[in-house]
Amino acid sequence: MAPSRPQTANNLYQRETSGIRVSVRVIFLEDQSRPDERHFVWAYQIKIENIGIVTMKLLRRTWMITDGNGHIQQVHGPGVVGEQPVLDPGDSFEYTSGTPLETPSGFMTGLFHMIAVDSGEPFDVAIPAFSLDSPHGDQRLH
Repeated sequence: MAPSRPQTANNLYQRETSGIRVSVRVIFLEDQSRPDERHFVWAYQIKIENIGIVTMKLLRRTWMITDGNGHIQQVHGPGVVGEQPVLDPGDSFEYTSGTPLETPSGFMTGLFHMIAVDSGEPFDVAIPAFSLDSPHGDQRLH
């Protein structure tokens, strides 16, 4: 199944891959940021929905975080926020995390590495690319 194109509306980014819909909302955290020290912080809220017909388990994640200067940081790890949720058809899992940058803007994208529980077949779910923009830089979507 080919991934759908990412969609954005009102700071909501969505993408569907292999029966899984990933939605992302981004919030700039002014109270945790220190622009004069080149420290900018965002929270992102992720919702993972199983809109397919097969039970899925999230095993690992891979993030690519790009700052406004084009520097890329890759982050890999088991599960999300210490969990490896199992999603039956119709189930969803939500969590909030965050990231700091040294620039007032950037973007993130990534993959959730999952497995179909019954067949053991591994597959990747695309996380939509989402923009990290603060009021301290150019207002543009990456």
